[in-house]
Amino acid sequence: MADANYYIQKLRLNSHIEGGAFKETYRSQLMLPQQILNGNYKDDRNVSTAIYFLLKHGQFSAFHRIASDEMWHFYDGDVLSIYEITKTGQLIKHQLGRDLENGESFQCVIGAGSWFGSRCEVSGGFSLVGCTVAPGFDFEDFELATRNDLIKEYPQYKNTIAELTRI
Repeated sequence: MADANYYIQKLRLNSHIEGGAFKETYRSQLMLPQQILNGNYKDDRNVSTAIYFLLKHGQFSAFHRIASDEMWHFYDGDVLSIYEITKTGQLIKHQLGRDLENGESFQCVIGAGSWFGSRCEVSGGFSLVGCTVAPGFDFEDFELATRNDLIKEYPQYKNTIAELTRI
C-alpha cells in the first residue's frame, strides 16, 4: 500500500485552506447561469467540479459549508470520519472507507448548506478521497466556521466543534 507522501507527490497535491492536501482534477466547461440557480449563488457556476483530497492522522478539515451538495468518494488509506451538522441541527458521523461490514461506505453526500469537517482518526494513517461538487465549487460559496459562533448555535456538539475548528 502506498503512503500519504507517495500520493501527495504523485498526484501533485497542494496545501488546502481547510487542512490537508488537494488538487482540482475536473471543472466542467458547461456553465449554469446564475438566474436558474437558487439564491445561494452570486454568479454563474460550472456544472460540476472534482478534487483529490488527502488528510493524514493529526490533520483535519475544519468545519465549513458550501452552497452545493458535495459527494465524497473513498480511494485509499484508512477510514475518514466526516462530521456533518445538517440544516436541521442533526450531527451525523459518516465513515468513508472500505470496511462495509462495519458501517463504512465508499461514498457519501454532504447536503448543501450543512456544516462539515473531517479527519483520519487512525493513528499513523491517512485517507485519500475525492470530492465532487454540483453545481461546481467556487470560493465565493465557501464559509469557514468560527468556533464560538458554531458552538453558540450547536452547544450540544461543543467538543466536536472545538476539535474541528481553527478560529
